[in-house]
Order: sequence, then structure tokens, then C-alpha cells
Amino acid sequence: MNIDFFTPIEESVIAHAILQPSSVLGKRVQLHTVQNGFPDLAEISIAILGVKDDRGAVDNHGCGKELHEIRKHLYQLFPGNWHVKIADLGNIEKGSTLEDTYFAVKSSVEFLLKKNILPIIIGGGQDITYANYRAYDNLEQTVNLVTVDSRFDLGTLEEELTSKSYVSRIVMEEPNNLFNFSNIGYQTYFNSQEEIDLLDKLYFDAYRLGEVKDVTLVEPIMRDADVVSVDVGSIRQSEAPANKNASPNGFYGEEICAIARYAGISDKVTSFGVYEYNSKLDSNCQTANLIAQMIWYFIEGVNSRAKDYPFVTKENYQKFTVLLNDDDPINFYKSDKSGRWWMEINLISNNKHKRHALIPCNYRDYEQALQQKTPERWYKALQKLV
Repeated sequence: MNIDFFTPIEESVIAHAILQPSSVLGKRVQLHTVQNGFPDLAEISIAILGVKDDRGAVDNHGCGKELHEIRKHLYQLFPGNWHVKIADLGNIEKGSTLEDTYFAVKSSVEFLLKKNILPIIIGGGQDITYANYRAYDNLEQTVNLVTVDSRFDLGTLEEELTSKSYVSRIVMEEPNNLFNFSNIGYQTYFNSQEEIDLLDKLYFDAYRLGEVKDVTLVEPIMRDADVVSVDVGSIRQSEAPANKNASPNGFYGEEICAIARYAGISDKVTSFGVYEYNSKLDSNCQTANLIAQMIWYFIEGVNSRAKDYPFVTKENYQKFTVLLNDDDPINFYKSDKSGRWWMEINLISNNKHKRHALIPCNYRDYEQALQQKTPERWYKALQKLV
């Protein structure tokens, strides 16, 4: 990895951490500082990196600045009984062009992924998700992307790549490694009916804000994700004012933290980003504080991973077979370790989509199958596999 892409974290973060008790997170993280240099990544499991480029952020310029406010609040929190080792790599500064910034993010994340280090990206516009996704190009796997956002950010291929059009680039551009796209928390009046219909036609998943107010429904969605991208604008303005596109409606603070924890618990999630933080609008650093707590909950989730995804053996799972009228049976598996559920799609050939043949689900999907109704998750996944 080219460490020249990174600048050290601000001295004010270090000075603030020094004043905290000895057991706070800031004194357990390896920090990229002027004095100590770039951290040794030999035993690191999670790496935090900031991106200070807001040029792709539509109507939210300023979202690449003051990332030290998030770090101050994060590093004064007390860690749980965590076993993972964390490093803060510092910040990727603005490149000469936005494409230079994308390259720096892509190559840095790719390096971390190959080292089995999970990157947490903070700052910049949500278009940085595109660079994060492109980091998987050379890993020879298809990718599931989950965004937590009030808008789909589809745009068109003809548009310039921005925070409002990056998803269309991910869906359409070659190499196309995307298997599934899921949006959590969209608000209908921010998205055209044509966009809603398009996602349905592509068998992608979109969940309205009201649907996921029971945040436990988010867990199976996150369990199948590789990349998770959170737009601060998905949080209601009263909870997180530091975003020019914020809305009176959105997730509450405790809900977005629960969603972050579900992302962390997922055995599949290998990168996580929180974007569109605009410090100029942050009253009393409220949003920075909330983002810090989201990151805390994500790391807490990573430390709680059950590692029960049935990659090889299904010996430690209860198997339930449901016979549907005029259809093949659906096999359900329940983990003895965590109580989580999966559905199985029988693939005739051993193709590149084999890793998607087991679909995370919940007990409701099993109940739906018992009522002779094909679970929507199973149907959509089947359409993409065949």
C-alpha cells in the first residue's frame, strides 16, 4: 500500500486522547501520527481511514473536512471486551482530480482486503462508495452492496459520477461484479416511481423507512452484504443535523446504531463507510458524536461475530424442508450457535454464484413458506442465479 496517500491524524485528536482515562479506545488504537509515523499493520483486523474529498458530494460541499471531530468523540469512548486490534491510518487528502482520490481509496482498500483487514471509511461524499466497490475488482468475487440512504442515488450513466449517481455506475459499468444491491430506509417522495420500478425489475431489494422501523428485519439484509455504505442523510435531521440534504424524517440515533451493529455482526461484511458528514452544520458536534457511536457499535458487532455462516458443513444446523405447491422444496437451516436462519437454492452447476446459494433470512420467511407462499428473498435471489 502506498502510505504516501495518507496524512497523519490531527494533533488535536492526540491531545484530546491524552486527557482521557487510560482505558479509553483512543489509547488502544494504533494511530498514524507525525511523531510515530504510519502504524504497523501486521496484527491489525480493522483500519479506520478518512477521506477529505467532497467534490462528488451534491449540495453538501464541506463533507470532507473536520474529521477530527468524529475521532475525538470515538477515541474518548470505552471499548467493550474486544479482541480485534485497530489502527487509524489517517486521512486520504484530495487528489489533483476526483479520479485521483478514487484511485487512492480503491488501491488502499484493495490492499487492506487482501490482508484481511476490514476498512472503516469516514468522510467525503457517498460517491466514495464507488471507489470502495472497485477495490473488489481483482478479488475474483461478486459483491453485495447495501446502502442505508433515503435516496437510491441511481442517476444515469450519462451523468457525471457524483453522490447522486454512483449506484448506476456500480450497476452498469464493466467489470460488473455486483450480484445484489439493497437499499435500507428509502423515503418514497425522494425517489421517482421509475427508479422504484427499475430496482424491482432488476430483482434488487429496497426497504422503505417504515418497513425497517423494526430494525431486527435489517439483520438478514446485512448478513449477506460485502460493502455497507451509510449516508448521514438517512438519519433524521434532529438527530444528525450535519448534512445539507438531511430530512425531518429518517432513522433515530439508536436505530442507526443498531443497524451499524448488525453490519458488524455479519460474517460477510468486509468494508463499512459513513459518508456526507458536514461539520459546518454540526450543532454542538452532535452528528460527530453519533457517527462515533455508530462506529463503536460496528466494531462491537465485529467482535461479536458468530462465524456461523454454513460455508462447508451443515452439521451444526437444524434442517427444515418445506414443500411448496408446484415448486421444488425449499431447505431452511437454523444455526444451533446463533439461532439465525438461511434458505437454500439448489444450483445445478458449480458457477461463480455458488457463494450466494445460501440466502440469509429470518423466521418470518420460514413461516411464509409454511403458508405455501414463496419468500420474496428466495424468489429474487433465484432470478439472479438462473
